[in-house]
Amino acid sequence: MKIALVSPYDFAYPGGVANHISNLDRYLCRMGHEVKVIAPASKVITTFGNRFIPIGKPRPIPNSGSIARITLSLTLASKIKTVLDEEKFDIIHLHEPFVPMLCSAVLRFSNTINIGTFHACDARPGYRLAWPIGTIMLKRRRHKLHSKIAVSQPAMRFASKYVTGNFDIIPNGVNLENFSPNVSPIEKFKDGKLNILFVGRLEKRKGVGYLLHAYRQIKHEIPNSRLIIVGPGTRLRQKYERWVKRYAIADVVFIGFAPHQELPRYYQTADVFCAPAINRESFGIVLLEAMAMGKPIIATNIDGYASVVTHDEEGWLIPPKDSQQLAQALVSIIRDEKLRQEMGRKGKLKAQQYSWENVAKRVFDCYLKVLNETPYSE
Repeated sequence: MKIALVSPYDFAYPGGVANHISNLDRYLCRMGHEVKVIAPASKVITTFGNRFIPIGKPRPIPNSGSIARITLSLTLASKIKTVLDEEKFDIIHLHEPFVPMLCSAVLRFSNTINIGTFHACDARPGYRLAWPIGTIMLKRRRHKLHSKIAVSQPAMRFASKYVTGNFDIIPNGVNLENFSPNVSPIEKFKDGKLNILFVGRLEKRKGVGYLLHAYRQIKHEIPNSRLIIVGPGTRLRQKYERWVKRYAIADVVFIGFAPHQELPRYYQTADVFCAPAINRESFGIVLLEAMAMGKPIIATNIDGYASVVTHDEEGWLIPPKDSQQLAQALVSIIRDEKLRQEMGRKGKLKAQQYSWENVAKRVFDCYLKVLNETPYSE
């Protein structure tokens, strides 16, 4: 089967959708299918060889407390038509199919089976971008989707506000080959201190500010602790670093961007993983990655995270924006090694259900269902 995986976001910039597509591509190829990835790119992508088709120049667009790195070009039609005519895909799988401009334009010109996966929840970039033009495009083109996938119940509830009909819930996956407890930790951080790890972009909605306030209290109660913050973001990092310096808080380490292949070593270094996001998380891939590494979780009780972590099983879910409860939870779990090990064991077991091998098979079953039950004709 010949399959196109289409992303509206800059594929050269790390993000959940790009990682999702990269893993889905890997496992569909292993299943023997011909796969090509279509996306805007700010630099040359070599990962896929000639299977990557760049269309459009992405630009960073501030939106809903985040940055949408998408192409806004109105001159994509010619190249899209050429690619679709030459490739003759059996399936075009669009991720965030109504985010302008690439995905919505591919959907417009596609004459084959179209699958849409919805990743976002709440007011994430795209749906309210270029409003109300986006609404007009959505109404014109949503009938061209032959099947709809949401990565979680929260993502489905949000997408259902704009796109009617049935959804298949197929979650994000985790690459168990990469995120394995067998990897070596970051040696310089294995000095006997107890490590709290955060992984994610430094955006306000990720809640790092609340984690820093919590850690100020934690450091007083557990001097032999360290906070490791991994993820890109310049403006907020500078603000956070100034705050840490102002209050003379020791052992807060800002790593900045880390290549995806290096992330398992950071998880392996951690004694506990913390995800303090305040909203707009439809799933929580970082939770799965930490669980696959056998790490206990302290996360906020928001819908996307609660769909992955069961409270009192793989970790604890606490109210968002509450630094005091966050600190209390982290202190309690850091002091209880037996509990950390038990939660980590349960998390590792649960993560097996989300292996990319299983997720890719479910996605492919969706393709087959559509091909068998909804033949397409002009």
